[in-house]
Amino acid sequence: MKEASRTSKNRTATGAGEAFEALLDIIRRLRAPDGCPWDRVQTLQSLKTYCIEEAYEVVQAIEDGDREELREELGDLLMQVVFQADLAADEGAFDIAGVCNGAVKKLIDRHPHVFGDKKAKDAAEVLDRWEKYKRREGRGVLSGVPRHLPALMMALRMSEKVSHVGFDWPDETGAIEKLDEEILELKEALAGKDDKAVEEELGDVLFTVANVARMRGVNPEEALRRMMERFKRRFEYVEAELAKKGEGVKGTPLPTLETLWEDAKRFAQE
Repeated sequence: MKEASRTSKNRTATGAGEAFEALLDIIRRLRAPDGCPWDRVQTLQSLKTYCIEEAYEVVQAIEDGDREELREELGDLLMQVVFQADLAADEGAFDIAGVCNGAVKKLIDRHPHVFGDKKAKDAAEVLDRWEKYKRREGRGVLSGVPRHLPALMMALRMSEKVSHVGFDWPDETGAIEKLDEEILELKEALAGKDDKAVEEELGDVLFTVANVARMRGVNPEEALRRMMERFKRRFEYVEAELAKKGEGVKGTPLPTLETLWEDAKRFAQE
């Protein structure tokens, strides 16, 4: 393992380069033989979950509109990048310089309209060139979609990518007609006893919903999350109203619950 200096806990840098070096120095100090016991036993496998969690916390900060929170969460995500690169350096695979150099090369190669003599009239043309660049590298259209994305987000990314190569409906009418078709097939599957068929048809419906959302410029993952937030507020309203009478949801007649739910839609707003 690389030798780590005894970095002061109060070290604050003003320049980007110095600040990055300070972060790298801290990570190395934590992973040193006399560093933090927890940090010393981490592996690339053990850090996977933390990396995902930190990325979602960045998204949450953006949603909250809290720039101070965003600054902090971006720092946590950057720590994951530096930490994992340092682990890889111990294996002799690559180091943080290799990560940065790879990113620089990729950005330059994929932006000839900025760093070369090419021109791009809009963002759509840039995206089209990125896809062509990947295909020249021998990668398929869908090869860059991570397998561990949330399913709706993966559906959105896949539909976006195939649409760039013309595998798409001319407009949203075709997607909506396809959704009607898939819902009909789901109903037919539900009428039978084949659970595998039901699973497949549900998948078809959800994928088509993602396509409809994309064609309307809506992120289906965010739409579902916002819907669940509304559901949570409304359900909590129902619980609170019943609690005032010393009652709970369980055992309350369905008509009463439906009335309270309609009240919640009016009163349990953001």
